This record gives sequence, structure tokens and C-alpha cells, in this order.
Amino acid sequence: MLVLTIWPLFALICLGHLLSRRNWPDAAFWPAAERLNYFILFPALLVSSLADAPLHDPAILRMGGAGLVTITLAALAMWAIRRFVVPARPARFGPALQGVIRFNTYIGLAVTAGLTGTAGLGQAAVYLAIAVPFVNVLSIMALSESTGLKAVPRMARSILANPLILACLAGIALSLIGIGLPWGTDRFLDLMGRASLPLGLLCVGAALRPAALRQDLAPLAVIGALRLVAMPFAAALIARAAGLSGTEALVLVVFSAIPVAPTAYVLTRQLGGDGTLMAGLVTSQTLAAVVTVPFVLRLLGKG
Repeated sequence: MLVLTIWPLFALICLGHLLSRRNWPDAAFWPAAERLNYFILFPALLVSSLADAPLHDPAILRMGGAGLVTITLAALAMWAIRRFVVPARPARFGPALQGVIRFNTYIGLAVTAGLTGTAGLGQAAVYLAIAVPFVNVLSIMALSESTGLKAVPRMARSILANPLILACLAGIALSLIGIGLPWGTDRFLDLMGRASLPLGLLCVGAALRPAALRQDLAPLAVIGALRLVAMPFAAALIARAAGLSGTEALVLVVFSAIPVAPTAYVLTRQLGGDGTLMAGLVTSQTLAAVVTVPFVLRLLGKG
């Protein structure tokens, strides 16, 4: 049942890659579709999911805290490896860190919705509201020569310009105020949100770069194992320690088990990082996740 739930999601990714390789509808379609989804459709899904989310539930707060602990421990481990085992310039360390702590929000929400229905989207949106800003800050620090005050303006611009973060803040505000989404806006945003996940998965496939797999095979394998295997097992342990169960524990493990997001490639290029390594991480992890995600979830009893 777990495989039957998840394989259609990866089939959409494969379809997106096939269509983009054939330049159908045309080469300009995919960048435009990605922008539409990133700036309009996906934020609509987050707002509609968060507006009625049970933010006062203590389990959700514990889930957010457990998510921060999971990401923090992973980042500290990567910095320790850089310091004592494999020294690396920011251009190489930035992609490596992102390959471990960043996650593909489209795949995460699609897997969560497939396993829990729409009931889990609110909890997943809360996780995104907490984790996305934190992960962006850590990624910029890793890619920057300076982790001090010089990096603060860049971090602030990245956070304030991120439509996912702004959508999360808007949804949380609506939920805390208690007005929800009145006058039919709930239906309007729900309709846009329904288009987001399938289009997002198609765009994930279009962003894959198989040619990038020809280099850095050892780093791709090691970082992929840390991301797709070690991270979900660590998240499961932290979820148990935090007393999480049910949907909250599932969300934490799912978002720790999914591959790195293609947006990491954009940030890496903008900050002068190793784009080839980042593209290889995105592609290799997405392909490997077809096997690892159902296997890890089944092994951990989350499917």
C-alpha cells in the first residue's frame, strides 16, 4: 500500500523530466511554470492549509521543536566533518550541507497528502513555516565566506523575499486571529492549491540534470546516504524522545526522508557555489528516493 501510494508521485517527476527533455510544450514553458507555482500556486496551498491549522495543539509545537533539533544536529555534524575530517571551501561545503538539511517541499507535501489525506497538510505546513526560514539561513551561512554580521543582510533579503515564508506567516496570522478564510477565499485558494502539487512534481522532473551524475560520485553517494537514510532515522528517534506520534511524527520523518529541493541549485549559483555538485545532489537524491522513501517509511513503521 505504501508503494502504491508513493509511486504515482515519482511517476509525475519522471513524466516532467521526459516532457522537458523533448522540449514539450516548449523550452520556455518549464521556467514559467516553476515561477507560477513558486510565487502563486504553492503559497496559496500553504495559506489555505495553515489558516485552519490547530496551532494551539501542543503536539504541533513539539513537532516544530523536534524539526529544529533534527536540522540543527545534522548541520552541526556537517560542520564538524568539515572541521575535523574533510576541509572544504564554502563553494563545496554549501552544496554538501544543503544536500543533507534541505528538503523538497513539493515531494514532502505530496507524500504527506498521499498517506494522510488533507488532514496532514496543516501539520506539514506548520513544519514548513518553522523549518524553511531556518534552513535558508543555514544554507546562506554555509555558502558564505563570512558567517558573521556581513551575512545578515543577505539572510534577511532571502527570508523576506521568499514567497513560501511569507505565505506561512500569512496563514499563521489568519489562524491565530481566528477569522480563517472568509467570503469564499477558502475555496479560491483551495482550487489554486490543488494545482500546485502535480505541477510542482512535474517541475521537479524538468529540473533533473543526469549529466551532473558523472562527477563527484563518492560525495553524491555519502551525502545521499546521510540525507535519505540517516536523517529519517534520526528524526524518528527525536520524534520518540519528544513524545510525538501519529501525523506529527509522520510529518517529521517524511520531511527528513525526502530529497533535496531543486531551489538549492538556484541559491548555490547565486552565491557562487559549486553548481555542478548541487545539480548532482538534486538529481541523484531524487532518483534514489524512489526506492529509499517507501523503504525507510516502511522500516520505521510510518507507512
